[in-house]
Amino acid sequence: MTDAAGDFPAAESASGAVDATGEAAEALRLLAESDQTLAVAESLTGGMVAAGLTAVPGASRSFRGAVTAYATEIKHLVLGVDAGLLEAEGAVNAQVAAEMAAGVRRVMGASWGISTTGVAGPEPQDGQPVGTVFVAVDGPGGRKTVRLRLKGSRAEIRRESARTVLRLLSDQLRENARRQDTEQNGGI
Repeated sequence: MTDAAGDFPAAESASGAVDATGEAAEALRLLAESDQTLAVAESLTGGMVAAGLTAVPGASRSFRGAVTAYATEIKHLVLGVDAGLLEAEGAVNAQVAAEMAAGVRRVMGASWGISTTGVAGPEPQDGQPVGTVFVAVDGPGGRKTVRLRLKGSRAEIRRESARTVLRLLSDQLRENARRQDTEQNGGI
């Protein structure tokens, strides 16, 4: 598993609102090109990622479904996140994000799974400050988890988390396609 930390500024549309529609459309385009599917597990984003995906015409070609696992026990009961991990570390954790992505991929029978978990506020959770978010992608090329340290309002943190997990998925899809092209061309 690869972990990266960083501060990601929110990209704003002309209206000033963070817009994940472009990220969703790009991810769906890449999935459709490779005839692959996606499932989503969300916690702090509460369905925003799924809503962004389904707002794109033709999303049903690649989008299998989503689980909004807002309550910690749902992460275990539905997605199979290790109960001991949740008890010891809480839900705001890189390994929890990774297990959520893998679990939703398995439950939905998708090529790829993505997840969000973190603290949007107003109060810290599981010993983590507001703005601590983990997003993860699980797919044929492996698994990647990213830690975000976001600033802003609760709504801004949630929107940026949704946008970032979709961007991470697109990046992983491109990397996976490059890897497959290299293998098919004899490693050149």
